[in-house]
Amino acid sequence: MSKHLGSLLVALVVVLVVLSGSIYTVDQRQNAMVFQLGEVVSVKKTPGLYFKLPLVQNVRYFDTRILTLDAADPERFITSEKKNVLVDSFIKWRVVDVRQFYVSVGGDETRAAIRLNQTVNDGLRAEFGKRTINDVVSGKRDDVMRTIQAKADQDARKIGVQVVDVRIKRVDLPESVSENVYRRMEAERKQVANELRSTGAAEAEKIKADADKQKDVIVAEAYRDAQRVKGEGDATASAVYASAYGKSPEFYAFYRSMQAYRESFKSKSDVMVLDPSADFFKYMKNPRAAGGQ
Repeated sequence: MSKHLGSLLVALVVVLVVLSGSIYTVDQRQNAMVFQLGEVVSVKKTPGLYFKLPLVQNVRYFDTRILTLDAADPERFITSEKKNVLVDSFIKWRVVDVRQFYVSVGGDETRAAIRLNQTVNDGLRAEFGKRTINDVVSGKRDDVMRTIQAKADQDARKIGVQVVDVRIKRVDLPESVSENVYRRMEAERKQVANELRSTGAAEAEKIKADADKQKDVIVAEAYRDAQRVKGEGDATASAVYASAYGKSPEFYAFYRSMQAYRESFKSKSDVMVLDPSADFFKYMKNPRAAGGQ
């Protein structure tokens, strides 16, 4: 009885070992490639539980997540102006065809990364060689990245890889070139500032001249109106004087003489030399001289 039980246990262990060697799983982050005696027999891309022949078949897993290839040091490229620039970039890529990936680079991510880096660098060198510093620094950087990504992806498909994105993180100039560029930028900014100042000064002179012209016109019109009002006042005063003189000429003459006396003898030091028989003293000699002439 115990002998049969031992055989049963041994058989059960063998079955479990065989089953454990026959079952494998694939999750959503992987693709699995099944080999039989060194040859690829199938590729599993769908997550799930699978079976294989134990001892005859083996499974190799490949990561299909997006990976990042970031350059350790900036690369030096030459623009169309024959100027050196330092470019810091990175690549986003992933395995999309594990069979081709295995055949081309042996499933080695390091070898694939080296090829991708060479492809992208060649694309960057070609694109930078067709553009100026201004284009690659600001104006057309997006166009450069799109072009390089498309070319790199086309080449990467040959090894079963997709280039998801190529990004330029930074474009720097060598120190000597940077100083020349900064000096040129400073000169350009000064030129623009001087032009703006000149334009402002011209506009200020124009506004000032227009204001002076308006001032002269306003002063002239005010003087004209003042002279007209003064003339009208003098005419009115003359009319009033004439009317008053017409009503009582002798009183008017007496009133004007009193005003003349007041103005002539304001101070005790005033001296006037006249003939005593002059008409100026008529009302002093005879206050009742109204009608005496």
